[in-house]
Amino acid sequence: MIDFIRKIVKPLSKEDAQFYDELKRLLDFSPRDINKYKKAFTHRSVQILDRKGIPINYERLEFLGDSILGSVIATYLYKEVPTGSEGYLTQMRSKIVSREHLNALGKELNLIRFVKSNVDNANIGENIHGNIFEALIGAIYLDRGYDVCQKFIHEKVLAPYVDIERLEGKITSYKGLLIEWCQKQKKKYSFDTYEDTGNESVKHFSVRVSIDGEQIAKGRATSKKKAEEQAAKRVYFAFQNQIKLS
Repeated sequence: MIDFIRKIVKPLSKEDAQFYDELKRLLDFSPRDINKYKKAFTHRSVQILDRKGIPINYERLEFLGDSILGSVIATYLYKEVPTGSEGYLTQMRSKIVSREHLNALGKELNLIRFVKSNVDNANIGENIHGNIFEALIGAIYLDRGYDVCQKFIHEKVLAPYVDIERLEGKITSYKGLLIEWCQKQKKKYSFDTYEDTGNESVKHFSVRVSIDGEQIAKGRATSKKKAEEQAAKRVYFAFQNQIKLS
């Protein structure tokens, strides 16, 4: 019976066999359906469809992986910090699954080496690292189930990279922190954002942050969000002692 099964199972191509071996070393377990993992590393620029005409890329797996990751981390924090309030647990989870942290994890695991794309990796954007990490989580869940997925997250994310005490002092959004402080102190604040391309080919945005009518700091970046964070960070350091005492 075993010999019969071996005969009807299509052998892997040389490329797929190499992908399987590298994947197995990364995961520390044997994947069952490598097509799920191949999909997790396929960028939308490849523009391929399945038999039903549905695009084959990592975006839906990214959505699934984000949910699974949040669930596993929420359970971990609930057990590890029994005295933590709902607000505290939510804040800590946000720090662990922040885009910055997920990008760092994707880089650490060198997941970019698996990506199939028609766009050069240098031009694909920094968030690709975190996106494919989440897609990988989704693929593991579909391939091996929740328990194996949970074990992978504990071994690859929580055990080596999550330090509760360090995370407590980490700021994930300077803009959010600044707005919260202004509201507590009943201060008026404004973020004045405008396009600022200058002589550069890439569009830039500039932001002026004012508190109680006085301009405190400016920021400039390739997106509104980044420019706001940069400006808010500068305001934070200008008022750091007051914010910490509030």
